[in-house]
Amino acid sequence: QVQLVESGGGLVQAGGSLRLSCTASGRTTSNYNMGWFRQAPGKEREFVATISWTGTRTLYSDSVKGRFTISRDNAKNTVYLQMNSLKPEDTAAYYCAAHENVLPATPRLAKYWGQGTQVTVSS
Repeated sequence: QVQLVESGGGLVQAGGSLRLSCTASGRTTSNYNMGWFRQAPGKEREFVATISWTGTRTLYSDSVKGRFTISRDNAKNTVYLQMNSLKPEDTAAYYCAAHENVLPATPRLAKYWGQGTQVTVSS
């Protein structure tokens, strides 16, 4: 079993930055593909970004491309989401996800989930 724990959420003004972290434990997860999703109240969970286990391949949703950066440190079993130029519409609970074999680029492709961390962007 894999456990994912997110941290780094909080309240920030529009235009500000936050960095989310997701630390994995339970198995050797350095060869797991990782991803970030978000879910706003009343909306479906949506894809934000994903990164291959080597770190050489990344994908982003159009809504965050150019503002968010996903990265990973396999020695620390941690994946990061650097969020810059935040907008009120980025307000959501952000979830970390993992899968051994595929890039978790949709919720259906995520095998393991964290509990989420709240990001609130004020205007």
